[in-house]
Amino acid sequence: MAVESRSGRGATRNGGPTRFNLQQKLIEGDWLDSVEALDGVAPRRTTVTIEKPRSILTRNASPDIGFDRSVNPYRGCEHGCIYCFARPTHAYHDLSPGLDFESRLFAKPDAAKLLHSTLSRPGYDVAPIALGTNTDPYQPIEERWSITRSILEVLVETRHPFTITTKSSRVLRDLDLIAPAAHQGLAAVAISVTSLDPAVSRTLEPRAPAARKRLEALKILGEAGVPTLIAIAPVIPQITDHELEAIVAAGVEANVRGGFYLPVRLPHEVAPLFRAWLDEHYPDRAGKVMSVIQQMRGGRDNDPGFFSRMRGQGPWADLLKTRFEKAAARYRLRAEKPVLRRDLFSPPDGAQMRLL
Repeated sequence: MAVESRSGRGATRNGGPTRFNLQQKLIEGDWLDSVEALDGVAPRRTTVTIEKPRSILTRNASPDIGFDRSVNPYRGCEHGCIYCFARPTHAYHDLSPGLDFESRLFAKPDAAKLLHSTLSRPGYDVAPIALGTNTDPYQPIEERWSITRSILEVLVETRHPFTITTKSSRVLRDLDLIAPAAHQGLAAVAISVTSLDPAVSRTLEPRAPAARKRLEALKILGEAGVPTLIAIAPVIPQITDHELEAIVAAGVEANVRGGFYLPVRLPHEVAPLFRAWLDEHYPDRAGKVMSVIQQMRGGRDNDPGFFSRMRGQGPWADLLKTRFEKAAARYRLRAEKPVLRRDLFSPPDGAQMRLL
């Protein structure tokens, strides 16, 4: 069997899930590339499995999250961001939160149909639907599957408010849907920028578009009348935190309407994956990075507590907050938080008839 290359992937290993005591399974050849490279190393192929959920709208009651419902068209994410807090969800499928999360993906082609059905229900209460809260709705496989676009078509048809969070300039493909919705006060887009240094980004988030393209996308969206936010997320101590002020300035240059930051979070299997990544790419400072993270997280790799998980605690977290506030004031980063309209919602065709 050919040895697989990790080139272009974020995780440095593919350790199996350990939280659910699932029985180990043999890896089937269908999951591996059948073509061997000349040097005997086969690239790890991305595969997509169709998932058919019974519902598509996920609700949450978390007091520190600014939305109560979301839609995720995909499970897993090819961007391969080593810090992604969604990695542990792959363990539910007896798959690794490591390389499997980046390469063994799940698509939900019935998402738009399910959403249409949900919005047709009598008594549906309208509130903004968040896209991109778990995995990126504009990851590379969206070019082929177009599930995110089909979801937007339903939202635009029904004049339902929505937000998009992504780190991809591919969002511009759907500007013809997003801009008209934004003009009605129904849409806003946040794009995350973690580092302006291409060398850092290549290992940190190997298959995500370059920061330059994301900033260009923010500017184009803004010029089209779409409310935009820059998300400096996550901020990683000793790796990207020194770029905080520069990213704020870049966001202002792109004419965003607001911005925010989030310190890195390392839930469940993300912590050992992140440690392994540090050991490979930043062995000279791995210990220092984890020391600062633990100072922010009450002595642990991760703090799951409401509110503190989003800002951290202790001197380093306080300093980060002060730096962001001063940078926002210095560069005049606006503090706008788009408030989306709910009163324009019109149930899908046929739903009104069922209510009569």
